[in-house]
Amino acid sequence: MAQRTQLDADGYARAAAMMVELAARQRGYVGMDSVRGADGLGITISYWTDEASAKAWRDHPDHAEIRDAGRDRWYSDYSLHVAQVIRSYDWKKP
Repeated sequence: MAQRTQLDADGYARAAAMMVELAARQRGYVGMDSVRGADGLGITISYWTDEASAKAWRDHPDHAEIRDAGRDRWYSDYSLHVAQVIRSYDWKKP
């Protein structure tokens, strides 16, 4: 989970959109889910085919630069969890 600050909402939106596009071009990218409440509390989950791809994303220089900017001005705190999805199901009302 991540708590956004009130600083530079436009800059955050531009950076977030750039990171979504950049991540989608990386080897091993599967997808991303993200939600954020009006209070700034949100969660983003990115999915990767393997650990090496996830680590490559973590270490990508453009991603690292935006992550540092986030720590400096866009987030007051966040938690990061790395997990493996063993099984996943979807259901939709007919």
